[in-house]
Amino acid sequence: MKKHNFSAGPCILPQEVLKKAADAVINFNGLNLSLIEISHRSKEFVEVMENARSLVKELLNLPEGYSVLFLQGGASLEFLMTAYNLMKVDGKAGYIDTGAWSSKAIKEAKLFGDVEVFASSKDKTFNYIPKNYSVPSGLDYVHVTSNNTIYGTQFKEFPKTDSLLVCDMSSDIFSRQLDFTQFDLIYAGAQKNMGPAGTTLVIVKDEILGKTGRTIPAMLDYQSHIKSDSMFNTPAVFPVYVSMLTLQWLKDLGGIPAIEKLNEAKAAILYAEIDRNPLFNGFAEKEDRSLMNVTFTLANEDHKEAFDKLWNAVGISGIKGHRSVGGYRASIYNAMPIESVQVLVDVMQQLEKEI
Repeated sequence: MKKHNFSAGPCILPQEVLKKAADAVINFNGLNLSLIEISHRSKEFVEVMENARSLVKELLNLPEGYSVLFLQGGASLEFLMTAYNLMKVDGKAGYIDTGAWSSKAIKEAKLFGDVEVFASSKDKTFNYIPKNYSVPSGLDYVHVTSNNTIYGTQFKEFPKTDSLLVCDMSSDIFSRQLDFTQFDLIYAGAQKNMGPAGTTLVIVKDEILGKTGRTIPAMLDYQSHIKSDSMFNTPAVFPVYVSMLTLQWLKDLGGIPAIEKLNEAKAAILYAEIDRNPLFNGFAEKEDRSLMNVTFTLANEDHKEAFDKLWNAVGISGIKGHRSVGGYRASIYNAMPIESVQVLVDVMQQLEKEI
């Protein structure tokens, strides 16, 4: 039976990418060696790294002056590295708290200086994006999380600030058109929309680094990784390669403008059913709904057993909601086909007929 993978992460990837990656594990580029047993210093893998970084710049339309890195440690390490590299000694940073991941970033930043949470949606279990806030002056940087996987919310507009703007885009990178030059630093764990777990994309404006007045351990210093072309230590070879394949797949598809249209169509189908069907309620405020993570609950929990039986029967996987929200979460990342979204909608309609 075909599986319809709505997992929030590690996420669905294009079938053609998985096939190419599988072949490379056995025999990479006709070398009769596996991708994961060749030297990361070999010309074959150096080319992979260069291609991956070049595709990032091309797809995001980044000008000169930005460096692209493939690091390790996930977004969780970037919570720390961002503050280490950008917060000055005795400095101050501003954060918008929109859920679990931004809350963790705030906790790490407090190790390095003063942190002001100047906007939060905690009062309503993070089911909306804060608005009408004032960004304080004198901040070393402002940090936001563009998309919130657990709660299904997404920034449609970003803060206007004279400070550096930092964005965790782990769950919606490459999914929609934005002016990416409005950000001074972007980071994203690969496993939500770009590749397998094990590598983390970092995009940073070169001119903002080296100004904190603190000594940074080499492994945690972005400048160390820039100077070494993302090979200060042995990179995560397989995740970088699969990310490169996924980025090439996206380029061949027509890039971000093309995938954005598909993502909007998928989300529209599912949200329309949630709003139409009296058996379901959307969790996030409508104006802040994510194109990547659709969160919803049953209007009556007595229907849970019947609904779970229906979606399991058709091969749907990974739609149980996060424990802090409950209900259901359908993650419809770039590689999710619209046909799978329709299968979920059909199941929701089937439940309505049977109740």
